[in-house]
Amino acid sequence: MKLLLPLSLGLLVGAAPALAIEQNCRFIQAKAEREACYTKQEAELAAKRKPEPTADSKSLETIQQMRRDDAEVYRSMRSICRGC
Repeated sequence: MKLLLPLSLGLLVGAAPALAIEQNCRFIQAKAEREACYTKQEAELAAKRKPEPTADSKSLETIQQMRRDDAEVYRSMRSICRGC
């Protein structure tokens, strides 16, 4: 019972913004305006749900730069320590 109350409150708080947007569109009388409102609402919800782009391109560039640096260090070590 103690777990049920916080869980239900959490669901209500999480669903409130989406529910509020939907209710605003529902009360528009003109069909064209109401449909435009729903379209706008769908676009806003899709933008919120869209995952943030990953930094794969930046990480790939970083790895390539690290490999170039490593190659440079290995070359300088070979020239210093011949035959060690």
